[in-house]
Amino acid sequence: MARNAAFSAPVAFALAAAVALPLVAAPVAALAQRDPAYASARAAGQVGEKMDGYLGYVTPPSPALKSVVDDINLKRRAVYSEKAQAQKATVEEYAFTSGCLLIAQTQPGEMYQAPNGTWTKRTSAPPQRDSRCL
Repeated sequence: MARNAAFSAPVAFALAAAVALPLVAAPVAALAQRDPAYASARAAGQVGEKMDGYLGYVTPPSPALKSVVDDINLKRRAVYSEKAQAQKATVEEYAFTSGCLLIAQTQPGEMYQAPNGTWTKRTSAPPQRDSRCL
């Protein structure tokens, strides 16, 4: 059965969410500790979490930052692909669910993509998330 953009498979989301949280949170935290350029760019609001599960650029990146973020996004895609297959979900579904979780984990001052597509700075309030997020 084909899946559509509305993600009509809530069970797949629930399974992906249960599996994604520990698998996504740890690598993101580890990357921030390992790469000072990424940690600095994230703290400065130059990069942020997108709804699709990948990092995005809030401001035009330097070539060095672009290289770091591209590498992180490639690693995320590899994890999403592996986990999506195990959960019988599409990579896009798994990545979206991971995006929901990663946005929820942002800290005050960090940037994230709001449901309307704009970049938003996280406050002490919960972040705005897509209505499909669990």
